[in-house]
Amino acid sequence: MPYFTRSQDRIERGGKMVADIFCALLLLAFSLVSFGALGGLIAFVILEAGLLAIDYLVPSSDDAPGNAVR
Repeated sequence: MPYFTRSQDRIERGGKMVADIFCALLLLAFSLVSFGALGGLIAFVILEAGLLAIDYLVPSSDDAPGNAVR
């Protein structure tokens, strides 16, 4: 799934960026509090890698039929 679809305008794209940055900082804060400095950073990297992998693999309406998996 592309990060930005063709149907999104500039305001939607900016809002999506702000929301994603806020959520990433919130997840980082929670992982640091839960697992300490080193464990929190490792947990954050693993979590973000998983979220990005899911975003990459989920098909969107912009993908051509039959070409959803890259």
